[in-house]
Amino acid sequence: MTRKERLTQCLTAAFQPEALVVEDQSALHAGHVGARPEGETHYHVRMVAAAFAGLSRVARHRQVMEAVAAEFSAGLHALSLELAAPAAVDADQMKNNC
Repeated sequence: MTRKERLTQCLTAAFQPEALVVEDQSALHAGHVGARPEGETHYHVRMVAAAFAGLSRVARHRQVMEAVAAEFSAGLHALSLELAAPAAVDADQMKNNC
């Protein structure tokens, strides 16, 4: 199973998102600190989930980072996040992009 598949599985189980995109951006970071030739080190996640309702941006990020902590121990170097609750104004735009 690829890291992308593991991240998708983990995030789906933890948050039951309405929309989720996990994008491997490792190729964009080739030669940077933390990058490995085989990739799977840098990811971007866009997710809309009811679990984020009423939470600050920092709280949402903390929840996701806790959920995927094992991947950081296994070689994930960087994870950028765009997270929203379904009722959030920016959620509609994120859903369209997911």
